[in-house]
Amino acid sequence: MVLIFAESHNNQHKKATFEAVYYGKKVADILGTEAVALVIGDAENSADLGLYGASKVLKVAGVNAFDSQVYTSIITEVAEQHGASTIIVNHSSTGKSLLGRLSIRFKAGSVSAVNSLPNLDGGFSVNKKVFAGKAEATYNIKTPRRVMSLSGNSLAPEVVGAAVEPTVITVNIPQSRIKVIKQDTISGTVPLPEAELVVSAGRGMKGPENWGIIEEMADILGATTACSRPVADIHWRPHHEHVGQTGVAIKPNLYIAVGISGAIQHLAGVNQSKVIVVINKDPEAPFFKAADYGVVGDLFEVVPKLNEALRKFKAS
Repeated sequence: MVLIFAESHNNQHKKATFEAVYYGKKVADILGTEAVALVIGDAENSADLGLYGASKVLKVAGVNAFDSQVYTSIITEVAEQHGASTIIVNHSSTGKSLLGRLSIRFKAGSVSAVNSLPNLDGGFSVNKKVFAGKAEATYNIKTPRRVMSLSGNSLAPEVVGAAVEPTVITVNIPQSRIKVIKQDTISGTVPLPEAELVVSAGRGMKGPENWGIIEEMADILGATTACSRPVADIHWRPHHEHVGQTGVAIKPNLYIAVGISGAIQHLAGVNQSKVIVVINKDPEAPFFKAADYGVVGDLFEVVPKLNEALRKFKAS
């Protein structure tokens, strides 16, 4: 059996979770077994997990705040009870905190940020990006059990089944050693790792008061906003928008970079984007070497005109 931890946020399963379930279904088909989704806590759309390939949806109630030790114990117990050979999680902050613990508790080999279906020729191997996305490596998991985290936007989830009502199961829930005093969450936008369209800006904006044209573009396109590290460090934008090697690594279908020079650390976090558009007044900006399309010009002239053109195009 392939067990997929169905992560939720604000009582909802997001696109990345449906990707993981769909991936788990594909892995289960290769292994000749079934894909089962595990929900911890409450999520309003858990039945939808069946649409993307889960033959069963198991639910463990009575768990509120996330605690990686508690979740690891629950996931491992469910995997043991149901004879799972493979556990799949999202390559999110939650999944990253679970992967190592699950590998130890489940006595399994692990690979993070996989982006391919397994190849069973000569064993069980999967691919992932390495060297900041410049190369791809193949990892052969030699243990009978395995744990993997799926890199976001690796494959588009497709409806392959029907809705499945969750079955509540009973497991031992350890006492959490973490006390949550306050929790601030970001709502109303698509999380950067899941975003298919991203509009990002850097120090070329000259100040936070000028960000209106970037937010306008994002609003027209239905995109998520992002920024370079210096912008986050000087508090022009919130840190959760920082993309790059030291921030959030993303691979959207479209990445628009406005007023960002393209330092190697920034490129490392965005170079897996399918299409990169760069707007910069410096023709020697390193970002142009990685761009699919580039506009050399003053962003304060280019972006408003682009927004106007985009608005007219969408209206037509």
